[in-house]
Amino acid sequence: MKRVYLDNAATTQVDPRVLKAMLPYLKDKFGNPSSIHSWGQEIKKAVEESRKKVASILGCRAGEIIFTSCASESNNLALKGMVEAVTNGNFKKAHIIVSSIEHHAGLDSAKHLEKLGVKVTWLSVDQYGLIDIKEIEKAIQENTVLVSVMYVNNEMGTIEPIAKLGKMIKKLNKFRQSQIYFHTDAVQAIQYLNCNVQGLGVDLLSLSGHKFHAPKGVGLLFKKDGTPITRLQDGGGQEFGLRAGTENVASIVGLIKALELVEEHKKEKVKRVVYLRDKLIKGILKIGGVQLTGHPQKRIPHIASFVVKGAEGEAMILLLDETGIAASSGSACTSKILEPSYVLKAMNIPPELSHGSLRLSLSSKTTEKDIDYVLEVLPKIIKKLRKIAPKL
Repeated sequence: MKRVYLDNAATTQVDPRVLKAMLPYLKDKFGNPSSIHSWGQEIKKAVEESRKKVASILGCRAGEIIFTSCASESNNLALKGMVEAVTNGNFKKAHIIVSSIEHHAGLDSAKHLEKLGVKVTWLSVDQYGLIDIKEIEKAIQENTVLVSVMYVNNEMGTIEPIAKLGKMIKKLNKFRQSQIYFHTDAVQAIQYLNCNVQGLGVDLLSLSGHKFHAPKGVGLLFKKDGTPITRLQDGGGQEFGLRAGTENVASIVGLIKALELVEEHKKEKVKRVVYLRDKLIKGILKIGGVQLTGHPQKRIPHIASFVVKGAEGEAMILLLDETGIAASSGSACTSKILEPSYVLKAMNIPPELSHGSLRLSLSSKTTEKDIDYVLEVLPKIIKKLRKIAPKL
């Protein structure tokens, strides 16, 4: 049976070149980077060289990179750590603005702060999942300390106007007594878009390695110099005292190797993935009762997302899996109650449609034969599910 992996927005396969770069740090180079002897200092040098390399790619200083375990940790540190530092624990003094379609790590961090007394403005989105910069400008108050908007939504792939938003916040900060800090979750953006932090105008940016062919369990947070943060994890003084815990050295090395590979022939890879994604979208939209979700043009190259009338999302995923195809759905089955995607709900897609959500996410390793196979199999699965679906 042919096997086609189209769930790259969830996780990606570790590139063999990344694994090769990691292996010495899983075997012979095993010292603790906090140790002062030669074994430790050799490892510390590898960590700091990695920090310099990622800083070069993101257009920042090495001292502005904090290595973490994943983007979820980075998002928590960015939102909770920054707000606590600014308010000194007096959370009722603060106001933050967060988009309603953030990844759960950002969304739930904001909800946690809201419970502590922080006032949160939840940004709405249009039918394509786009935020409105004018709405953000209207929502800003004297005590606004943070705006957090993800660069690319992980479920439907819409690209948000982060650079324009960064310029607007920078302009407002010139006339304010207290600064508004700007955070973006760039997890789905890094492989295909420009993530130069100067160009984006962000103070905080989160990444996770396993979304671009690095291993799971490693990520980073860019923190612009002068951006206050209180650490959430106590212990040693690692990562400039902002993230206690012995560094995951092998994975950090792998993360940087993967980032370097992302930058190689980036334009050519983007062009190829866009071609395959557009072929996939065009083919699936030929099936009756299927609607594309997300923006048709302002869309990340690797994500194609749909709602399918008369076919339940989880059922599509299971039947696709039986044919060797990995995909995902925005709906989730919890306690025998099917909950529609909060992202699709924010886009005002009716619940009866959002239950039939389907996300297919590609990578640079996806082939045209993979796409052809999906276009052969999926129509049959949808037809089968519609046939057995209860008539309303």
